[in-house]
Amino acid sequence: MAPPPVIRLHPDDGVVIARATLLPGVQVAEGVVATMRIPAGHKVAIRPHAVGQPVIRYGQIIGFATVPIAPGEQVHVHNIGMGDFAKDYAYGEAATPTQYVDPPATFQGIRRPDGRVATRNYIGILTSVNCSAHVAGVVADAFKRNPWTGADPLADFPNVDGVVALTHKTGCGMSGGEPLALLRRTLGGYARHVNFSHVIVLGLGCEVNQIGGLMEEQRLAGRLRTLDIQDAGGSRKTVAAGIDFVRESLTDSNKVHRETVPASDLIVALQCGGSDGYSGVSANPALGAASDLVVRNGGSVILSETPETYGAEHLLTRRATSREVGEKLVGLMRWWEEYTKREGAEMNTNPSPGNKAGGLTTILEKSLGAMAKCGSTNLVDVLQYAEQLKIRGFNFMDTPGYDPVAATGQVAGGANLVCFTTGRGSVFGCKPAPSIKLATNTPMFKHIEDDMDVNCGTILDGDETVQQCGARIFDLILRVASGEPTKSEAFDFGSAEFAPWVLGATM
Repeated sequence: MAPPPVIRLHPDDGVVIARATLLPGVQVAEGVVATMRIPAGHKVAIRPHAVGQPVIRYGQIIGFATVPIAPGEQVHVHNIGMGDFAKDYAYGEAATPTQYVDPPATFQGIRRPDGRVATRNYIGILTSVNCSAHVAGVVADAFKRNPWTGADPLADFPNVDGVVALTHKTGCGMSGGEPLALLRRTLGGYARHVNFSHVIVLGLGCEVNQIGGLMEEQRLAGRLRTLDIQDAGGSRKTVAAGIDFVRESLTDSNKVHRETVPASDLIVALQCGGSDGYSGVSANPALGAASDLVVRNGGSVILSETPETYGAEHLLTRRATSREVGEKLVGLMRWWEEYTKREGAEMNTNPSPGNKAGGLTTILEKSLGAMAKCGSTNLVDVLQYAEQLKIRGFNFMDTPGYDPVAATGQVAGGANLVCFTTGRGSVFGCKPAPSIKLATNTPMFKHIEDDMDVNCGTILDGDETVQQCGARIFDLILRVASGEPTKSEAFDFGSAEFAPWVLGATM
């Protein structure tokens, strides 16, 4: 039996979602037919809306009618907009004891000497400043497999996943204070990341972000090697020294082995990008179901992208384990309101043009769909950008909505695996953490299947429930954490996407 032509998500909703393109005359609700062509993933009104009346989706306000909207009409940027409305934060009212699984699920992880568990085993090359980026890249390239000859410098080291250079565009021409502290916190998180067995930091020598200050501030002494181009005698000598470091590290790095470990050692970053009207219907809630399984098995998930939670934060504060945790989240929203105002922007600048083409209209609508990724468990902590995760369970991290910047902060905070949903077809990797890509709809999944790991369009097709798809995602999380490569890893994504959040003026 074919599924109905539209999706209604909540009894209170005044709009439904087109499962596929609707032509005029198609019935969308009892007594209501489409009066125009409605693109797939877009909204159609099933009741009249007067000017200023709230438009409801997910049982929540996603905007307000800017002109009268008749039943059967498309509802999009031409007839709804943002508006202020009261939110009841109800701190902690919906927090409930987590129902843990006993015994928890397991995977084949790499146990480090300090007890932490890795999902991959890389050697890392970090840079203090953009001026050392090229040198770092040359060192890493010396250990890449040649696609033309097949020569592989790591052939004798099968337990080493690769040598990766993570470079960035800042580190100098910047002020001290918060901008420098944030960069150092990010680099410190990567320097101590569990998926790196060995790390070297390369600098120029005269930059604002002095390696000595980075080492002291992040307490990295004894954890990694450092080298300045100016002290080493130039680029060639620095490259030679960097290559020597990697060669010295390979034998020790290769000694690792995988062993059975509990799923409580998982820290999963939750991301979405290139979203569409189906993101909040299929992939995001399915990832939410998987997130609940991660947490119920003792592990942790990190939701981020603060601007893409804006307008839905009152649903998370209700799940906070304390008023203090909830107020930290609300405080982030106030900071972002001031930040965007200061920069001459507004929160509704997000969604992107691609999001809107896919059916999303306001940031309120996008946020309500995006937060579905975190499931239903308690909010245990709210973290600064790149701050280390301290409490197991569902955490929120303050980041921009821009995916590479957000994921960089999450991995710096300790995430050892990334799950990334997309409706438009974002391609992405995030070394040293493997990245699982989740497609919201079947046509897109089939179109770029080489980049997608999971088709969540099965939910829209009526072949699978959200919970069934979530269980399938959780199973893949365990397999990927055990070493199974993702599509993005097979294409060697993950180093160019390293993007620390840049604050303050560039001078």
